[in-house]
Amino acid sequence: MGAMTTHVITGAGSGIGRIVAERLHARGDQLVVVARDAARATELTEVFPGSIPVVADLARPETIAEAVQDAGVPASVDALIHAAGIVELGAVADLPVTAWTSQLAVNLVAPAELTRVLLPRVRAARGQVLFVNSGAGLTAHPDWAAYAASKHGLKALADALRGEEARHGVRVTTVYPGRTATPMQEKVHAQEGADYDADRWIDPASVATAIITALDLPRDAVISDLSVRPGPRA
Repeated sequence: MGAMTTHVITGAGSGIGRIVAERLHARGDQLVVVARDAARATELTEVFPGSIPVVADLARPETIAEAVQDAGVPASVDALIHAAGIVELGAVADLPVTAWTSQLAVNLVAPAELTRVLLPRVRAARGQVLFVNSGAGLTAHPDWAAYAASKHGLKALADALRGEEARHGVRVTTVYPGRTATPMQEKVHAQEGADYDADRWIDPASVATAIITALDLPRDAVISDLSVRPGPRA
């Protein structure tokens, strides 16, 4: 009997991350769930029995290393899945500095630091780092400057990491979902002052399927970059 497959995941509480976590847990994989506080950690370990919580606030990346050290994360990690993210829209003329610093911290600095801290364990498994990016990681539209900057940065992190870690047998994947029917999308519509119709956007389950396909791809190949867009509506 081989060792259990272990995944560390951020953003397992909602949206795309939640569905990915549900599917991996349902097939018997070991989950390590990153939660912003003790209450959230309790909630997630009740939803995913047997999972290991890491209590770390991604808005404060400097706390991540100690949180991981204290959590009892297994010595071998098959996949690190970065699915957490925050969004705050606004024109460059209007965005407060906190909108820049908070989105950069959660969407870019925290994934970089969590990756750094866990890389020895990912290398031990010859595992994979998967970043849930965004269409905004490739193109920045008006009012999306700060969020898109954080996601453009996340693409840079992934691309550099892919080259650096190839010699350790570590695969690096970036998934760029288009607009997906998640709580974050509802918030975006509220910020845009637009009516929200979930049926217009990608089902998060479809993005989860794409992510798990990348994780399960045979080892002779890597899905390096994968854009998932809304399909044609008949």
